[in-house]
Amino acid sequence: MSHPDGRLTMETDPHDRAPQDACGVFGVWAPGEEVSKLTYFGLYALQHRGQESAGIALSDGERIVVYKDMGLVSQVFNEATLDSLRGHLAIGHCRYSTTGSPVWENAQPTFYTARDGGLALGHNGNLINTPELAAMLPNERRGATTDTEVLTGLLAHNPDRSTEEAALELLPQVKGAFSLVFMDEHTLYAARDPQGIRPLVLGRLDGGWAVASETAALDIVGAVFDREIEPGEMITVDHRGVRSMRFAPAAPKGCLFEYVYLARPDTTIAGRSVNSARVEVGRRLARQHPADADLVIPVPESGTPAAVGYADGSGIPFAQGLVKNSYVGRTFIQPSQTLRQLGIRLKLNPLREVIAGKRLVVVDDSIVRGNTQRALVRMLRDAGAAEVHVRISSPPVMWPCYYGVDFATKSELIAGNLSTEEIRDSIGADSLAYIALDELVEATRVPKDRLCRACFDGEYPIEVDEDSRGKYLLEKSCGTPGVADQPPLAARR
Repeated sequence: MSHPDGRLTMETDPHDRAPQDACGVFGVWAPGEEVSKLTYFGLYALQHRGQESAGIALSDGERIVVYKDMGLVSQVFNEATLDSLRGHLAIGHCRYSTTGSPVWENAQPTFYTARDGGLALGHNGNLINTPELAAMLPNERRGATTDTEVLTGLLAHNPDRSTEEAALELLPQVKGAFSLVFMDEHTLYAARDPQGIRPLVLGRLDGGWAVASETAALDIVGAVFDREIEPGEMITVDHRGVRSMRFAPAAPKGCLFEYVYLARPDTTIAGRSVNSARVEVGRRLARQHPADADLVIPVPESGTPAAVGYADGSGIPFAQGLVKNSYVGRTFIQPSQTLRQLGIRLKLNPLREVIAGKRLVVVDDSIVRGNTQRALVRMLRDAGAAEVHVRISSPPVMWPCYYGVDFATKSELIAGNLSTEEIRDSIGADSLAYIALDELVEATRVPKDRLCRACFDGEYPIEVDEDSRGKYLLEKSCGTPGVADQPPLAARR
């Protein structure tokens, strides 16, 4: 499976979703620069982390303006809009909902009036003590429908404290995964949970600083990677430069699935190129699970690095056997049953002259529900493949994620209910094999005890209360999706 930003799912049914990360965040402090456009390009580089909505909050030193809407970054913003957003400080967000409905009211950055001005915030991750935090909100803000809105309301609540003081008081009480960018009229803030589950990095610009979910977003705006923001650290950026403070001891548990699928291959995590890690996983997969085959083909794009590694490790030639439609992202048109029967292929199509009569090793990054691989195997057989051997560059996904990846419930996870042989039979492959967990971990070069592996082994680094689970938890408590205080300018198209 692949990302909707170009790393596309290949199934015939575009509504069989691949795993989705909660969001991408970006922030910039750069007087004299076009910070709205820097933020736009930063979000463009992070589009794979969220495709439901996008937004930018910007300050000129006197007031905060927020512009957000449903859709992709390129759909929400145009040059005229960005030219109208002038200032020296901005944060941006692209969203995939893991708490709260995918509606405009839940788009980010969120905004509240605070003290003598405003406060805007963007969040990547998922909190696990949201009900407890929501109970701390004043009565007039109890309609919050996302964990992000709860955080924003609490940070803006105390009129006697600065934003910095309010954050240092609140953040030690917040549990779960959070990489935050937030701002008042004068200062950019960024914070990362004590486990550092979701990534967050700091970069230098000629005239300022930028923070982002991934190093690839720094690259695209011309920022030089400085360092990762540490687990349990908050930084502030203003005319005095960058200041660091710690709100909790670090207990690193970075998300292992970032290396498998979530992060762009041109991103670096913990000093390791994601692309290099994926290629190495492919080599290890070839050694661990060889196949007697003629070609190795990837499921583009996220299966490509591991397929390159598998070909290198096995000596079997690499080939592109599937053509991707690069311009298909999200589709809002549901295929009818008639169109399904015609086998519409919006995203991938096989190269028949390459695969006909060949024994294939097909490398993909993960299996969640199995529908994608089932459609792929059928497609390849229809195109004349003699054999189809599926190799997966991650272990079986057997457990849900509560820290910001929209995995299905355990009952929907095919590996949580069927054996590998049963899955092989279900998808119609000649053979099926996954990389071992320890092999995947070794390819990242990060010690196993510093990684969150919960979706693979069920060992959750932060205990999750049953009452704190559920995407629509807050909406159920208040009846309908709530609407936060509107910012000074909130544009809907």
